[in-house]
Amino acid sequence: MSVKESIKDRASKIDVSQIPLDEIDVSNPYLFQNDTIGEYFKRLRKEDPVHYCANGHSGAYWSVTKFNDIVRVDTDHKTFSSDSANGGIALDGPGRRGGENRRGVPDMGLSMFIAMDPPKHDEQRKVVTPIVAPANLESLAPIIRERAAGILDALPIGQEIDWVDRVSVELTTMTLATLFDFPWEERRKLTRWSDVVTSSPGNGVDSWEQWQQELTECAMYFKGLWDQRVGGEQKNDLISMLAGSPATSNMPFGEFLGNILLLIVGGNDTTRNSISGGVLALNENPAEYAKLMNNPGLIPGMVPEIIRWQSPVVCMARTAMQDAEVGGKKIREGERVAMWYLSGNRDSEVIERADEFLIDRKNPRHHLAFGFGIHRCVGNRLAELQLQIIWEEIIKRYRKVEVVGQPVRTLSALIRGFTKMPVILHPL
Repeated sequence: MSVKESIKDRASKIDVSQIPLDEIDVSNPYLFQNDTIGEYFKRLRKEDPVHYCANGHSGAYWSVTKFNDIVRVDTDHKTFSSDSANGGIALDGPGRRGGENRRGVPDMGLSMFIAMDPPKHDEQRKVVTPIVAPANLESLAPIIRERAAGILDALPIGQEIDWVDRVSVELTTMTLATLFDFPWEERRKLTRWSDVVTSSPGNGVDSWEQWQQELTECAMYFKGLWDQRVGGEQKNDLISMLAGSPATSNMPFGEFLGNILLLIVGGNDTTRNSISGGVLALNENPAEYAKLMNNPGLIPGMVPEIIRWQSPVVCMARTAMQDAEVGGKKIREGERVAMWYLSGNRDSEVIERADEFLIDRKNPRHHLAFGFGIHRCVGNRLAELQLQIIWEEIIKRYRKVEVVGQPVRTLSALIRGFTKMPVILHPL
């Protein structure tokens, strides 16, 4: 049996209650693809909320699994660094000394503002925040609605389709292309590059060499767009904003590509996987689907509940810059810390009935899916806007979006998503 097969086998067949606590490794991506991760997190929250894994899939790390402990880490950026020079935000990314990590991931020198500490983080983040300012969202809303309507009207009724590709990917890629002012006919390049970021050999790419090559192609494509816009009229798109600001106009290659990839993934994965995740959640909870159809006014509150339930960004990592205590455990300087947002969003001590999907939940925005503190997702309101619009348009047309087969989940301990979801549309 290969190492890959044994990792997959352990994820799907072992009784979680029988695993010695010190052998639990929640960074195993097959736990997420098989959707068995919930039992692991449930046990850790109960028995060892701040848990040390000495020899995990992603090396040695601490798991923080309860809501308040995650907030404690996420809001203390002086103690728990996001900076790529110290290890960055991806648990399985290149180590703090560069080179390759234990899984062979090559270090392309990538850096992005979410993987920076203040003050540089603050300076670069401010450059792109105008794109999601309330006035800009207001102007985007009718465009998103027109596109959502067009996508849905083009779908066949009563025939099996892949919801991920036909709806979730298409709507978010259209929006992302608008934000970048990206060539429309080539917008699916954005989808591909977003997928490549979290790919690995045998899972989206054939080799790490291909991974590097495709991301380098992404950089070169955006360098061409950058060169067209630098020094020109300041437009309201992300490339023009980056090119026109002193904080980002002279970024080195790794920083340039890192920020481009951050904006692609951030503008794509959260929304598209929540669109798909919402369909699945409503199918798995028919009483909630009935509530929705009887009262479309529940959609604004349902949207953040979908995002909490899906938790599309599963985890963010930090590096301890000094000895610290979290949840009664001593974390030492230099150790890696994983904040498991998905687990925190199931913490029943903080979120009432956390294991239930409730579209009329009180205070539905009380969740961790967008992170917390200075690194909270800059595009959270745009994600919610797209979800609200697509569901408003869905219920105008369909009695049900019925999931008719097993969805295919993403093989990743970073992004909780779907690659396929077969559905049949039933008209009103």
